[in-house]
Amino acid sequence: MENLTTRGRATRLGVTALGLVLLLVGTLWGSDDDFPFGPFRMYSTSNPPNAPAPDTRVEGVNSTGVVIDLDQDATGIRRAEIEGQQDRYAADPELLAEVADAYAERHPDAAALVEVRIVIRWHGIHAGRPTGRHIDETVVRWQAPR
Repeated sequence: MENLTTRGRATRLGVTALGLVLLLVGTLWGSDDDFPFGPFRMYSTSNPPNAPAPDTRVEGVNSTGVVIDLDQDATGIRRAEIEGQQDRYAADPELLAEVADAYAERHPDAAALVEVRIVIRWHGIHAGRPTGRHIDETVVRWQAPR
């Protein structure tokens, strides 16, 4: 087994120190987007024991009035992608037309969607346990032009 040269040892120590500095800076000031150097807050925080728990979903209404769950199977778009971009959808609901287009592409024979909405179901929690009650809140709505 050969020993590392002084230069090799210094290079490895420098790279290790740089990695540790990036990890520390990302942890203190980073966001989930800075992964793997940022904190993954999803697992590092929790809601208060009496705060409602959100469950986000996307649903559409077709031209016959039927409400359709626009999940990954229906559109090819993962729920996490919708949740991660929710602020963009709220700022520009027209972006939800892409969800309607994705649905139409996968279901060419289905009735067209006339509305797409992001709905948060707030599940009641008391003392850290579900109460069985919930409230639905539509946070973003797009309607097809008539």
